[in-house]
Amino acid sequence: MASTEADAPGRAERLQGLDAAALAALEQLVVQSQWNQTAQDWQLFAREGRIHVVRDAQQRIVASGAVLPMGAHDAWISMILVDPACRGRGLGRTVFEACLQDLEGESRTPWLDATPAGEALYRQYGFEPLWRLARWQREARAATATLRAVGPARADTLAPLAELDAQALGQPRPAVLHDLAQREGSHLLRDAQGFAVVRHGRVAHHIGPLIATDAAAALRLFDQACAALDGRVFIDVPDAREALRARLAQAGFTEQRPFARMRRAVGPARGQTAFIHAIAGPEYG
Repeated sequence: MASTEADAPGRAERLQGLDAAALAALEQLVVQSQWNQTAQDWQLFAREGRIHVVRDAQQRIVASGAVLPMGAHDAWISMILVDPACRGRGLGRTVFEACLQDLEGESRTPWLDATPAGEALYRQYGFEPLWRLARWQREARAATATLRAVGPARADTLAPLAELDAQALGQPRPAVLHDLAQREGSHLLRDAQGFAVVRHGRVAHHIGPLIATDAAAALRLFDQACAALDGRVFIDVPDAREALRARLAQAGFTEQRPFARMRRAVGPARGQTAFIHAIAGPEYG
């Protein structure tokens, strides 16, 4: 049946409160897109940032986008999702523009990780690629070791790691790091030169962020995490990390899809990119 004007989705709006119905609708968008985010991710966006949505005539959420402020000057845009039945109507662009306007109102520099299709769209809004990365995936297999995680991820444990993370990324995000590390089922791995967070996702374990000041430390952390995980595993690795990419292939990972780290701003980006061996995920940077 052809859609009518009355059935057409409306304008983007900022979600006011994350009640059970809204959370269920957002989780369904993730399922429909076969992404890995959980209810805890949406709750983090609602608590620390803002969620923008588009509703249809029946007030059902059919598109989403999220903004997550980082520090005083930057913010991340992510979770641009559209109900498959409503795709092809420009709703992704609509909700992305709402996210962008949100940040323009605060004079924040927007960042994002884009798929190839998204990169073409975001270039139209003045975003430029900084570097490239890819998602790698390993299917489920038996674990061969036990994670030797740092004890409970307390604030005092996480504080120096959050400082290293901010140095690498060029913008602080302690609330994000604390949330990811302190979730039930998460593990915080520590090395003298870095750290890694391993957490549960909807369909796979996720390794990241993996931040280390040298490649050898990154490989030690990856090896420890990889050996202890028995389910499917995702990790998002910059293309320039040749040693880790080689280790991924040796460990049975395959490259799934590329991304581009993008920013809309003039001048060089801040941060020690060489410290980033795996990102927290395209939704967090």
